[in-house]
Amino acid sequence: MLSVLIITKNEEQDLPGCLQSVTWSDDVHVFDSFSTDRTVEIARAHGAAVHQRIFDSYAGQRNAGLAVAYRHPWLLILDADERANPALASILATETAVAGAGVGAFRLRRRDYFLGSWLKHAQTTPFYIRVLRLGQARFRREVNEVLEVNGAIVDLPEAYFDHYPFSKGLTHWVAKHNAYSSGEAQIVAASAFAGEVSWTKALFARDFNVKHAARKAVFYSLPGRPLLRWAYLMFYRGGILDGRAGFIYSTLQAFYEWLIILKTRELRVASGEGKQP
Repeated sequence: MLSVLIITKNEEQDLPGCLQSVTWSDDVHVFDSFSTDRTVEIARAHGAAVHQRIFDSYAGQRNAGLAVAYRHPWLLILDADERANPALASILATETAVAGAGVGAFRLRRRDYFLGSWLKHAQTTPFYIRVLRLGQARFRREVNEVLEVNGAIVDLPEAYFDHYPFSKGLTHWVAKHNAYSSGEAQIVAASAFAGEVSWTKALFARDFNVKHAARKAVFYSLPGRPLLRWAYLMFYRGGILDGRAGFIYSTLQAFYEWLIILKTRELRVASGEGKQP
């Protein structure tokens, strides 16, 4: 059996579906950032344990969630707009039961949905670390946080969970990514990636997290990033095969990248380090 952690802030729309998808767990926890809607009421009505903490950062909130007292040694982490399923529960129950002491986490496949379609191709990566052995993992980086795991990370490509990033509409997605782009720009403007740019690690590192961080650092050093991101998702990843949904989603991701560039320039101009954008 696994424990479940769901991070929330004003998720009355999506939380019921998420909670319904994990009824197979006898230890579900909702870690809330003092929602002002019915999120907490809904969580308690479904029998979930509720914890609240003032939001300070994405990594900080998730690390605080890891510190909760759980019944089981393994933890599945979900956002409110994500859904587990009985098949996933069965796979995880089997894999965690036989996992050796050296295994610290499992990486699952996330299926993103847009315009009613599964974006089978138009994803930077479909694999995410979502199952942790408690006490052996920690989040870092304040935006688009990265999970550091003490131990081996095992891929379970047959284990799926579903993600509905546009469940609250396009306006909400744009607003959220506008906020994300501001955080990313602050990190880039502060040269947080200066010591991480390594083509060797980006291409050949065995550890997924090291490779992912290195690729991100290399990407931020390249010119024409919005166009590169669009082309990468559309043609290298095969987003063109996802049809209209793949084209629109790839374009939205390119726009997000452009916002990061513009905001980074704006911050550097304000600090006297760059030219006016």
